[in-house]
Amino acid sequence: MRAVKGLRWMVLSMVAFATVINYIDRNALAVMWPGMSKDLGLGKEDYAMILSFFMVSYALGQSLFGKIFDALGTRFGFLLSIGVWSVSIALHAVSNSAAALSAARVALGFGEAGNWPGATKANAEWFPIHERALAQGIFNSGASIGGIISAPLIALMYIWVGWKATFFMIGFLGAVWMIPWYILYKAGPDKHPWITPEEKEYILTGQRASEDSDEEEFAPGFLEMLRYRETWAVIISRFFLDPVWWLFVSWLPLYLADQFGFDVKQIGMFAWVPYVGAAIGGIFGGWLSGKLISRGWTVNAARKTVIIAGGVIMVPALLATAVASTPLLAVLLMAVILFGFQLAIGNIQTLPSDFYSGKSVGSVAGLGGTAAVVGVLITIWLVPILTVNSYVPFFLLGAALVPLAIVPLLTLAKNIGPVKRHESEEIAIRHIDQSN
Repeated sequence: MRAVKGLRWMVLSMVAFATVINYIDRNALAVMWPGMSKDLGLGKEDYAMILSFFMVSYALGQSLFGKIFDALGTRFGFLLSIGVWSVSIALHAVSNSAAALSAARVALGFGEAGNWPGATKANAEWFPIHERALAQGIFNSGASIGGIISAPLIALMYIWVGWKATFFMIGFLGAVWMIPWYILYKAGPDKHPWITPEEKEYILTGQRASEDSDEEEFAPGFLEMLRYRETWAVIISRFFLDPVWWLFVSWLPLYLADQFGFDVKQIGMFAWVPYVGAAIGGIFGGWLSGKLISRGWTVNAARKTVIIAGGVIMVPALLATAVASTPLLAVLLMAVILFGFQLAIGNIQTLPSDFYSGKSVGSVAGLGGTAAVVGVLITIWLVPILTVNSYVPFFLLGAALVPLAIVPLLTLAKNIGPVKRHESEEIAIRHIDQSN
């Protein structure tokens, strides 16, 4: 076959589309919950329990799939991940109790977890450093587009065929995606038979080796990476910041139902609006970071500037949403919040590939994802307690999480760039080499 121009963007488009499907599947339960919970006789506490089972599985799946992607490669890692979650979302159709839904959610969480370390690994493989934040932003926009599409789409399907048939039908989306992915992703850019020589050269010379060609790239093992502050910067920032996103992904439909008395149809009309802000923020944050780097800014300065800007946008918008008096004002403010969130998170998610190389990237991304889910689990159980009388504490919690995420990142990752092995370990390795 003839070489294909812009192959890296085709790969990125497939990953972004997988993320759209991921969020359609994930959001289906929340959108249809006000209706299906009445059919099954379930309440808010059951919903929190079902979410918790999902998040525990999602947390374990993040770290495990990070290792799976590093072992199997990007091509087969994605096929396994999306295959598992597509089957599991279809199984929701035959679930008739909280226990059955929890079991289906465990399988869904495990499968969907692979999407994020996989995307980070694909980003590191297919994009030069100055394009990675933009690529991550485009990928993250898939989650936002999934949020935009899922609310009205699921609401219409629910009205048309009911919740059981809806779960079964959306299970086919993943199977449709797997066919072109298997055909397109034959190898990485260094060995792909369809890549043009120009694009291959552009990608590979834009990797870290081009910046420090005289030094070997650092790819620590799983336990060794935990000795570095940069790894903990990723872990801690994800632990505190990701719950802000999940507060809206998991609870927005219930907030609209509780606060404004919305039914499934009305939720479908309003719940997509915040994700428009998220989609714009993801792409803009990645573009801005890359633009600053291309103008001569260091990776450290560009990443941190955009991350801080995202935090500055989020906090006042969260405080304002706490006292929003109309559903339209509330969802518009949420669009601002998620714009700021995606501005920050897209750059945070590039950090594993900024710090490390090779098989360490997926593992660090998976560790960050696991930490994020642990933080989300804590907030999931706090929400029913905090929202007994009002949703004001819900938004105050979100505002408090933002500085807790950004300040440790700035202090632990004093310089965002390639991590070098500790001097004592380097001496020990040289001594062993000389002995051999």
